[in-house]
Amino acid sequence: MAKMSNGEMCFPKDFLWGAGTSAYQIEGAWDEDGKTESIWDHFAHAKGNISNGETGDIACDHYHRWSDDIALMKSIGINAYRFSISWPRVLPHGRGIVNQKGLDFYARLVDGLLESGIVPFITLFHWDLPQALQNEGGFAARSTTEAFLEYADAVTRRLGDRVSNWITHNEPSVFTYIGHKYGKHAPGLQDSYTALRVAHHLLLSHGKSIPVIRANCPAAKVGMAMNVNYNLPASASRFDYAVWQYDYGMWTRWFLDPLYGRNYPPDLVEREIEIGELPPEGLDFVQDGDLKAISTPTDFLGINYYTRQLSRDAAVPENINAPVSVFQLSPSAENWQEMEGWEVYPDGLSKVLSWLYYEYQPQALYITENGASWSDAPDENGQVKDARRISFLERHLASAHEALQSGIPLKGYFAWSLLDNFEWGYGFSQRFGLTWVDFETQKRILKDSAWWYRDFIAKSMESSRCADSKT
Repeated sequence: MAKMSNGEMCFPKDFLWGAGTSAYQIEGAWDEDGKTESIWDHFAHAKGNISNGETGDIACDHYHRWSDDIALMKSIGINAYRFSISWPRVLPHGRGIVNQKGLDFYARLVDGLLESGIVPFITLFHWDLPQALQNEGGFAARSTTEAFLEYADAVTRRLGDRVSNWITHNEPSVFTYIGHKYGKHAPGLQDSYTALRVAHHLLLSHGKSIPVIRANCPAAKVGMAMNVNYNLPASASRFDYAVWQYDYGMWTRWFLDPLYGRNYPPDLVEREIEIGELPPEGLDFVQDGDLKAISTPTDFLGINYYTRQLSRDAAVPENINAPVSVFQLSPSAENWQEMEGWEVYPDGLSKVLSWLYYEYQPQALYITENGASWSDAPDENGQVKDARRISFLERHLASAHEALQSGIPLKGYFAWSLLDNFEWGYGFSQRFGLTWVDFETQKRILKDSAWWYRDFIAKSMESSRCADSKT
């Protein structure tokens, strides 16, 4: 991997440059054209769950404005777009009768992308489970894994002739723990054992769906997108080390170890039994053949990277614990996002990519999400001057480039997000977009970061300047 002669970074000619979204966060049209309630519709409509009582009922109105949003993508110059499909828009009851209008919407979107020279990168499940399935137990019920196969089959049968890149699940650990252990996301449950059942069935549905996807799309590339922050113990003390080992273990190893054929980590299983999160018999929801199915070979691993996190044992008095030795950055506006506790730490991206590659040996890696929340608004000239986001992108792309130079098979980068959108429990209070959105009028304005990203992509794709690049 070479650098351009002027010192700028040079990426492979076939590198995918994209941006990402998810259905519930942008589509709106929550009950139109046959779509039924998702768990996020249900959760957001309940009082007190979302900041300012906001919902994704309209969001960015992408369902009606998708062609305009493709035009935005063309203006930015991206050659790939990662988006998710709304399960209850396609299968209103979670299984059974297919909603043709729902599938038709995604077919039009895919066709529009391809006509614009943009590669569709589809996520099947980005957390908006049909409420009808949640009423039957959701992903805590093994039957939902079979419903997922039905859903994956319906989507890939319709789109598999035009779409080759498929992500089964987005951030299964977040859906598992934030939604089922801590109750801050849909469906709002707080039960540790249920959460672990959900994790297993997510992984099982992933593995079982891969043959289905490949049968409908012989050229398919299939993977999963994991959120992996750069985690460190805050000090060298045994207390902080133990907390770090547990934190990164449950959020990362619990999912990736079985995905790559290693079974669930025995040390973590023992720990979960010890603290009462699992019954004495342990993983009683794992059946014969499950682990083999979960470890069905994949084509890539997607990484969602946002920040660095330090593990500190809060239960140990400070006078007993060792002094913090890994210090976070100064509290300047550029070093911290507006998302509480999210440090801007670009060096962590190359470290995470390297660790994942050498630990699990995925065939390829994609940065499927990377972005920052700052609330820059249009000035008197109608421009959104988001210099902090430009700095964020530039520094994280430099970190990605460092990983490439070290031999990591990184194949693409998706900025999060194409649009300011509904940011889950935060409602519309957090803005991650390359595009500023007025949620009242639906006016869109490309931020300065979008124009910077356009220029960066254009430079990286100039074949004459990257002629000496090696992939």
